[in-house]
Amino acid sequence: MNDPIMTDMRSAYSKALIHLGKENPNVVVLGADTTDSLKTSDFGKEFPDRFFNVGIAEANLVTISAGLAYSGKISFASTYAIFLPGRAVDQIRNNIAYPSPLGKKGLNVKLVSSHGGLSVGPDGGSHQQIEDIAIMRVIPNFRVLIPADTVAVSKLTALMAKEYGPFYMRMARSKTPLIHSESQNFEIGKGITLRDGSDCTIAACGITVRMALEAADSLQQEGISCRVLDMFSIKPIDDEILEKAARETGCIVTTEEHNIFAGMGSAVAESISESYPVPIKRIGAQDMFGESARDNEVPLLLEKHGITSFNIAKQVKEIRSKKL
Repeated sequence: MNDPIMTDMRSAYSKALIHLGKENPNVVVLGADTTDSLKTSDFGKEFPDRFFNVGIAEANLVTISAGLAYSGKISFASTYAIFLPGRAVDQIRNNIAYPSPLGKKGLNVKLVSSHGGLSVGPDGGSHQQIEDIAIMRVIPNFRVLIPADTVAVSKLTALMAKEYGPFYMRMARSKTPLIHSESQNFEIGKGITLRDGSDCTIAACGITVRMALEAADSLQQEGISCRVLDMFSIKPIDDEILEKAARETGCIVTTEEHNIFAGMGSAVAESISESYPVPIKRIGAQDMFGESARDNEVPLLLEKHGITSFNIAKQVKEIRSKKL
Protein backbone atom coordinates (compact mmCIF):
# COMPACT_ATOMS: atom_id res chain seq x y z
CA MET A 1 0.00 0.00 0.00
CA ASN A 2 1.07 3.62 -0.53
CA ASP A 3 2.23 5.72 2.39
CA PRO A 4 -0.95 6.93 4.11
CA ILE A 5 -2.05 10.50 4.76
CA MET A 6 -2.03 10.93 8.55
CA THR A 7 -4.71 13.09 10.21
CA ASP A 8 -5.83 13.90 13.75
CA MET A 9 -9.18 12.63 15.05
CA ARG A 10 -9.43 15.22 17.81
CA SER A 11 -9.05 18.07 15.33
CA ALA A 12 -11.75 16.54 13.13
CA TYR A 13 -14.04 16.16 16.14
CA SER A 14 -13.47 19.80 17.14
CA LYS A 15 -14.31 21.06 13.65
CA ALA A 16 -17.40 18.85 13.48
CA LEU A 17 -18.65 20.21 16.81
CA ILE A 18 -18.21 23.82 15.68
CA HIS A 19 -20.08 23.05 12.46
CA LEU A 20 -22.91 21.49 14.48
CA GLY A 21 -22.91 24.44 16.85
CA LYS A 22 -23.51 26.82 13.97
CA GLU A 23 -26.32 24.65 12.62
CA ASN A 24 -28.10 23.90 15.89
CA PRO A 25 -28.26 26.21 18.93
CA ASN A 26 -29.21 23.24 21.13
CA VAL A 27 -25.78 21.62 20.79
CA VAL A 28 -23.75 21.96 24.00
CA VAL A 29 -20.24 20.67 24.72
CA LEU A 30 -18.81 19.58 28.07
CA GLY A 31 -15.33 18.58 29.19
CA ALA A 32 -13.44 17.50 32.30
CA ASP A 33 -10.18 19.48 32.33
CA THR A 34 -8.97 17.83 29.11
CA THR A 35 -10.67 20.30 26.77
CA ASP A 36 -7.40 21.63 25.33
CA SER A 37 -6.12 18.12 24.66
CA LEU A 38 -9.38 17.02 23.01
CA LYS A 39 -9.57 20.43 21.29
CA THR A 40 -13.17 20.91 22.37
CA SER A 41 -12.08 24.24 23.85
CA ASP A 42 -12.28 25.58 20.29
CA PHE A 43 -16.05 25.11 20.50
CA GLY A 44 -15.97 27.18 23.71
CA LYS A 45 -14.23 30.03 21.92
CA GLU A 46 -17.01 30.08 19.31
CA PHE A 47 -19.90 29.45 21.71
CA PRO A 48 -18.85 30.32 25.29
CA ASP A 49 -22.43 30.14 26.59
CA ARG A 50 -22.75 26.54 25.39
CA PHE A 51 -19.43 25.20 26.67
CA PHE A 52 -18.83 23.78 30.16
CA ASN A 53 -15.50 22.62 31.59
CA VAL A 54 -16.46 20.93 34.87
CA GLY A 55 -12.88 20.17 35.95
CA ILE A 56 -11.53 16.81 37.07
CA ALA A 57 -14.97 15.50 37.99
CA GLU A 58 -16.10 12.89 35.49
CA ALA A 59 -19.19 11.82 37.45
CA ASN A 60 -20.34 15.45 37.41
CA LEU A 61 -19.50 15.67 33.71
CA VAL A 62 -21.94 12.85 33.01
CA THR A 63 -24.64 14.09 35.37
CA ILE A 64 -24.54 17.67 34.08
CA SER A 65 -24.66 16.46 30.47
CA ALA A 66 -27.70 14.37 31.40
CA GLY A 67 -29.41 17.36 32.99
CA LEU A 68 -28.80 19.51 29.93
CA ALA A 69 -30.14 16.76 27.69
CA TYR A 70 -33.23 16.42 29.87
CA SER A 71 -33.86 20.13 29.33
CA GLY A 72 -33.78 19.68 25.55
CA LYS A 73 -30.11 20.13 24.69
CA ILE A 74 -27.91 17.80 22.60
CA SER A 75 -25.02 17.13 24.96
CA PHE A 76 -21.55 16.15 23.78
CA ALA A 77 -19.39 15.19 26.80
CA SER A 78 -15.75 14.32 26.24
CA THR A 79 -12.55 13.32 28.02
CA TYR A 80 -10.04 10.45 27.96
CA ALA A 81 -11.38 6.90 27.62
CA ILE A 82 -9.81 5.80 30.90
CA PHE A 83 -11.97 8.41 32.68
CA LEU A 84 -15.06 8.10 30.50
CA PRO A 85 -16.43 5.48 31.00
CA GLY A 86 -13.72 4.46 33.48
CA ARG A 87 -14.72 6.67 36.42
CA ALA A 88 -18.40 7.20 35.80
CA VAL A 89 -20.15 3.93 34.94
CA ASP A 90 -22.82 4.37 37.62
CA GLN A 91 -23.74 7.85 36.39
CA ILE A 92 -23.66 6.73 32.75
CA ARG A 93 -26.00 3.84 33.47
CA ASN A 94 -28.43 5.52 35.85
CA ASN A 95 -28.38 9.15 34.69
CA ILE A 96 -28.13 8.75 30.91
CA ALA A 97 -29.18 5.26 29.82
CA TYR A 98 -31.90 4.48 32.36
CA PRO A 99 -34.17 7.57 32.17
CA SER A 100 -36.61 7.26 29.27
CA PRO A 101 -38.81 10.37 29.10
CA LEU A 102 -41.88 10.21 26.87
CA GLY A 103 -41.13 6.62 25.98
CA LYS A 104 -37.74 7.41 24.43
CA LYS A 105 -34.72 5.22 25.12
CA GLY A 106 -32.27 7.07 27.35
CA LEU A 107 -31.27 10.72 27.21
CA ASN A 108 -29.78 12.61 24.28
CA VAL A 109 -26.15 12.50 25.44
CA LYS A 110 -23.15 11.74 23.24
CA LEU A 111 -20.10 10.50 25.17
CA VAL A 112 -16.97 10.91 23.05
CA SER A 113 -13.63 9.76 24.40
CA SER A 114 -10.07 10.06 23.17
CA HIS A 115 -6.90 8.17 24.13
CA GLY A 116 -8.47 4.73 23.84
CA GLY A 117 -6.61 1.45 23.53
CA LEU A 118 -2.97 0.41 23.82
CA SER A 119 -1.71 3.08 21.43
CA VAL A 120 -1.84 5.57 24.33
CA GLY A 121 1.69 4.33 24.93
CA PRO A 122 3.40 7.03 27.02
CA ASP A 123 0.48 7.23 29.46
CA GLY A 124 1.22 3.70 30.65
CA GLY A 125 -0.83 0.63 31.40
CA SER A 126 -3.02 2.40 33.95
CA HIS A 127 -4.32 4.74 31.24
CA GLN A 128 -4.50 2.38 28.28
CA GLN A 129 -8.24 1.76 28.19
CA ILE A 130 -8.93 -1.73 26.82
CA GLU A 131 -12.26 -2.38 28.56
CA ASP A 132 -14.50 0.46 27.38
CA ILE A 133 -16.25 -1.36 24.53
CA ALA A 134 -17.14 -4.16 26.92
CA ILE A 135 -18.49 -1.69 29.47
CA MET A 136 -20.50 0.44 27.08
CA ARG A 137 -22.02 -2.20 24.82
CA VAL A 138 -23.73 -3.99 27.70
CA ILE A 139 -25.48 -0.84 28.95
CA PRO A 140 -29.02 -0.82 27.50
CA ASN A 141 -29.92 1.99 25.07
CA PHE A 142 -26.29 2.92 24.30
CA ARG A 143 -24.87 2.68 20.80
CA VAL A 144 -21.10 2.19 20.47
CA LEU A 145 -18.87 3.46 17.65
CA ILE A 146 -15.14 3.24 16.91
CA PRO A 147 -14.11 5.29 13.86
CA ALA A 148 -11.11 4.30 11.77
CA ASP A 149 -10.15 7.78 10.59
CA THR A 150 -11.04 11.47 10.59
CA VAL A 151 -13.62 11.11 7.83
CA ALA A 152 -15.49 8.65 10.02
CA VAL A 153 -15.15 10.92 13.07
CA SER A 154 -16.67 13.88 11.26
CA LYS A 155 -19.54 11.96 9.73
CA LEU A 156 -20.34 9.95 12.86
CA THR A 157 -20.34 13.10 15.00
CA ALA A 158 -22.95 14.58 12.67
CA LEU A 159 -24.98 11.36 12.73
CA MET A 160 -24.95 11.25 16.53
CA ALA A 161 -26.28 14.78 16.66
CA LYS A 162 -29.15 13.93 14.31
CA GLU A 163 -30.16 10.66 15.99
CA TYR A 164 -31.80 10.87 19.39
CA GLY A 165 -30.35 8.88 22.24
CA PRO A 166 -27.12 7.98 24.03
CA PHE A 167 -23.96 7.17 22.08
CA TYR A 168 -20.37 6.30 22.98
CA MET A 169 -17.62 6.99 20.43
CA ARG A 170 -13.95 6.26 21.04
CA MET A 171 -11.13 8.08 19.21
CA ALA A 172 -7.42 7.37 19.07
CA ARG A 173 -4.76 9.62 20.61
CA SER A 174 -2.26 9.52 17.77
CA LYS A 175 -2.72 10.58 14.18
CA THR A 176 -4.36 7.93 12.02
CA PRO A 177 -4.18 7.11 8.31
CA LEU A 178 -7.01 8.15 6.03
CA ILE A 179 -9.08 5.11 5.10
CA HIS A 180 -12.30 6.54 3.71
CA SER A 181 -13.06 9.07 1.01
CA GLU A 182 -15.27 12.05 1.75
CA SER A 183 -17.98 10.42 -0.37
CA GLN A 184 -18.21 7.36 1.90
CA ASN A 185 -21.64 6.92 3.43
CA PHE A 186 -21.94 5.92 7.09
CA GLU A 187 -24.99 4.41 8.75
CA ILE A 188 -25.37 3.42 12.38
CA GLY A 189 -25.57 -0.37 12.59
CA LYS A 190 -24.02 -0.96 9.16
CA GLY A 191 -20.47 -2.10 8.46
CA ILE A 192 -18.48 -1.10 5.39
CA THR A 193 -16.87 -3.52 2.93
CA LEU A 194 -13.51 -1.94 2.10
CA ARG A 195 -12.24 -4.85 0.06
CA ASP A 196 -13.97 -7.92 -1.31
CA GLY A 197 -12.56 -11.41 -1.00
CA SER A 198 -13.53 -15.06 -0.91
CA ASP A 199 -11.05 -16.99 1.26
CA CYS A 200 -11.46 -15.25 4.64
CA THR A 201 -12.95 -12.13 6.18
CA ILE A 202 -11.01 -9.67 8.34
CA ALA A 203 -13.31 -7.57 10.54
CA ALA A 204 -11.58 -4.57 12.09
CA CYS A 205 -12.29 -1.28 13.84
CA GLY A 206 -10.35 1.83 14.78
CA ILE A 207 -6.61 1.89 14.09
CA THR A 208 -6.59 -1.79 13.13
CA VAL A 209 -8.55 -1.17 9.90
CA ARG A 210 -5.39 0.00 8.14
CA MET A 211 -3.57 -3.11 9.46
CA ALA A 212 -6.34 -5.31 8.07
CA LEU A 213 -5.99 -3.75 4.62
CA GLU A 214 -2.20 -4.18 4.73
CA ALA A 215 -2.63 -7.83 5.73
CA ALA A 216 -5.08 -8.38 2.88
CA ASP A 217 -2.57 -6.85 0.45
CA SER A 218 0.23 -9.14 1.57
CA LEU A 219 -2.02 -12.21 1.48
CA GLN A 220 -3.16 -11.34 -2.03
CA GLN A 221 0.45 -11.71 -3.16
CA GLU A 222 0.27 -15.30 -1.89
CA GLY A 223 -2.96 -16.00 -3.72
CA ILE A 224 -5.22 -15.63 -0.66
CA SER A 225 -8.28 -13.43 -1.18
CA CYS A 226 -9.46 -11.56 1.93
CA ARG A 227 -12.58 -9.51 2.48
CA VAL A 228 -12.00 -6.51 4.79
CA LEU A 229 -14.83 -5.00 6.83
CA ASP A 230 -14.75 -1.76 8.80
CA MET A 231 -17.00 -2.64 11.75
CA PHE A 232 -17.08 0.89 13.16
CA SER A 233 -20.57 0.29 14.57
CA ILE A 234 -20.00 -2.13 17.43
CA LYS A 235 -23.52 -1.74 18.79
CA PRO A 236 -25.74 -2.16 16.94
CA ILE A 237 -23.58 -4.50 14.91
CA ASP A 238 -24.29 -5.33 11.30
CA ASP A 239 -25.59 -8.90 11.51
CA GLU A 240 -26.39 -8.96 7.79
CA ILE A 241 -22.90 -8.10 6.53
CA LEU A 242 -21.36 -10.60 8.96
CA GLU A 243 -23.65 -13.47 8.00
CA LYS A 244 -22.98 -12.77 4.33
CA ALA A 245 -19.23 -12.77 5.00
CA ALA A 246 -19.45 -16.01 6.97
CA ARG A 247 -21.40 -17.76 4.22
CA GLU A 248 -19.19 -16.51 1.38
CA THR A 249 -15.71 -16.70 2.95
CA GLY A 250 -16.10 -19.44 5.56
CA CYS A 251 -13.95 -17.96 8.34
CA ILE A 252 -13.39 -14.65 10.13
CA VAL A 253 -10.46 -12.95 11.85
CA THR A 254 -11.30 -9.95 14.05
CA THR A 255 -8.82 -7.33 15.15
CA GLU A 256 -9.17 -4.48 17.63
CA GLU A 257 -7.31 -2.33 20.12
CA HIS A 258 -9.22 -3.77 23.08
CA ASN A 259 -9.34 -6.81 25.31
CA ILE A 260 -10.43 -9.83 23.25
CA PHE A 261 -13.12 -10.44 25.87
CA ALA A 262 -16.42 -8.61 25.30
CA GLY A 263 -15.05 -6.33 22.61
CA MET A 264 -15.79 -6.07 18.90
CA GLY A 265 -14.50 -9.59 18.29
CA SER A 266 -16.89 -10.96 20.86
CA ALA A 267 -19.76 -9.02 19.28
CA VAL A 268 -18.88 -10.55 15.89
CA ALA A 269 -18.66 -14.04 17.41
CA GLU A 270 -22.04 -13.61 19.12
CA SER A 271 -23.65 -12.49 15.88
CA ILE A 272 -22.15 -15.26 13.76
CA SER A 273 -22.92 -17.99 16.29
CA GLU A 274 -26.63 -17.23 15.91
CA SER A 275 -26.70 -16.93 12.13
CA TYR A 276 -24.03 -18.99 10.36
CA PRO A 277 -21.27 -20.34 12.66
CA VAL A 278 -17.78 -20.44 11.14
CA PRO A 279 -14.28 -20.54 12.68
CA ILE A 280 -13.35 -17.18 14.24
CA LYS A 281 -10.03 -15.90 15.58
CA ARG A 282 -9.99 -12.77 17.76
CA ILE A 283 -6.92 -10.53 17.77
CA GLY A 284 -6.55 -7.95 20.53
CA ALA A 285 -5.15 -7.54 24.03
CA GLN A 286 -4.93 -11.08 25.39
CA ASP A 287 -6.65 -10.38 28.73
CA MET A 288 -3.63 -8.48 30.02
CA PHE A 289 -2.92 -4.83 30.73
CA GLY A 290 -0.70 -2.65 28.60
CA GLU A 291 2.51 -1.01 29.71
CA SER A 292 4.46 2.19 29.20
CA ALA A 293 5.79 2.74 25.70
CA ARG A 294 7.26 5.89 24.19
CA ASP A 295 5.58 7.07 21.01
CA ASN A 296 8.22 5.37 18.87
CA GLU A 297 7.76 2.17 20.90
CA VAL A 298 3.98 1.89 20.47
CA PRO A 299 4.37 -0.44 17.45
CA LEU A 300 6.39 -2.77 19.70
CA LEU A 301 3.64 -2.72 22.33
CA LEU A 302 1.01 -3.53 19.73
CA GLU A 303 3.25 -6.29 18.39
CA LYS A 304 3.49 -7.80 21.88
CA HIS A 305 -0.29 -8.20 21.83
CA GLY A 306 -0.36 -9.45 18.25
CA ILE A 307 -2.05 -6.34 16.89
CA THR A 308 -0.10 -6.10 13.64
CA SER A 309 -0.74 -6.68 9.95
CA PHE A 310 1.81 -9.51 10.06
CA ASN A 311 -0.09 -11.36 12.78
CA ILE A 312 -3.43 -10.75 11.07
CA ALA A 313 -2.05 -12.40 7.92
CA LYS A 314 -0.62 -15.26 10.00
CA GLN A 315 -3.97 -15.88 11.73
CA VAL A 316 -5.80 -15.82 8.39
CA LYS A 317 -3.54 -18.57 7.09
CA GLU A 318 -4.08 -20.67 10.22
CA ILE A 319 -7.85 -20.29 10.45
CA ARG A 320 -8.36 -21.20 6.79
CA SER A 321 -7.32 -24.75 7.69
CA LYS A 322 -10.26 -24.92 10.10
CA LYS A 323 -12.91 -23.98 7.55
CA LEU A 324 -15.81 -26.40 7.48
